[in-house]
Amino acid sequence: MNKDKELKELVRQKYSEIALQSKADNQASCCGSSCCSTEVYHIMSEDYTLLEGYQAEADLGLGCGLPTQFAKIKQGDIVVDLGSGAGNDAFIARKETGETGKVIGVDFTPTMIDKARRNAEKLGFNNVEFRQGDIEQMPVSANVADVIVSNCVLNLVPNKAGVFKEIFRVLKPGGHFSISDIVLEGELPAGIQQAAEMYAGCVSGAIQKQEYLDLIRINGFVQLTIQKQKEIVLPDDILSSYLSVEQIAAFRASEVGIYSITVYAEKPNDACCSPGCCS
Repeated sequence: MNKDKELKELVRQKYSEIALQSKADNQASCCGSSCCSTEVYHIMSEDYTLLEGYQAEADLGLGCGLPTQFAKIKQGDIVVDLGSGAGNDAFIARKETGETGKVIGVDFTPTMIDKARRNAEKLGFNNVEFRQGDIEQMPVSANVADVIVSNCVLNLVPNKAGVFKEIFRVLKPGGHFSISDIVLEGELPAGIQQAAEMYAGCVSGAIQKQEYLDLIRINGFVQLTIQKQKEIVLPDDILSSYLSVEQIAAFRASEVGIYSITVYAEKPNDACCSPGCCS
C-alpha cells in the first residue's frame, strides 16, 4: 500500500469511529480524532448553534470554521459540501438555498453517509442528497454547482491540488467556493509530522499557507480572499504525547503558526464549459 492509500485508510477508519460517537464524545477530540483534549476542540471548532438551519443531530463537533456563513449562498443555488460528515454544513446550506435549490454532500466514509442520510430522512429534507465518494474524484458532473463549501477536510487529503482541480470542474462558470481549513506557517516538529493521530486530527496533513493559496490560483480561480483567520494553539498535554519538554519549549519559541482560515474564490465567468473540456 502506498503512502496516500495508507493515509486515506487511516482517515476512513478514524471517521468511521467518529460517526458512531455522540457529539459529547467528539468534544474530547481534535477534528474528531482521539488525540486531543477538550481545549483543542474549543479552539478549532466554531459555534454553529446560532446559524439558521442548524440541526443538533448532525453536529459531531468537527470542523475548524463556519464556511456556510461566508459562502454567499442564494435561494435556488446548487451547493456541494465536500466532506459532509453527518450533514451539519449541508443542512445549514439548505436553509440558505431554500426549497428551490439543492445540496449535495460528498463524503469518503460509508458510515458518515449512512448517518447523514438518516438525518435527512428524519428531517424530511428531499432536496439534500449525500453521495459516497473521494473528493479527488467527485461523483458530481462538471459545471453543476453554484457554490462549494468544505469544513476542515482538504488537510486530510494527500492530493490537495487534485481537489482544487475537481472544485474547478464541478463549479459553474461564475460559481464560487468558501472553504475552512488548517494551514501552516513554518515547519512542524518531526514528532508531530510523523504522528498518524495528528494527521487524522487535522494538523500534520496541513500544508503551508502560501502553498495552499498558490494551489487555488494555479488552478484558475480568481477573486481569492481570506474571509477569516484564527490561530490554533495546541496545548502542552497534546504536544507531550509527541515531543519532549525541551522540544515543546523550542516549538513554543519558534515562529511556527497553525491557522484556521476560511478562503473564498471564484471560477471565472469565461472559464471553459463546453462538453468534454472540463472533464
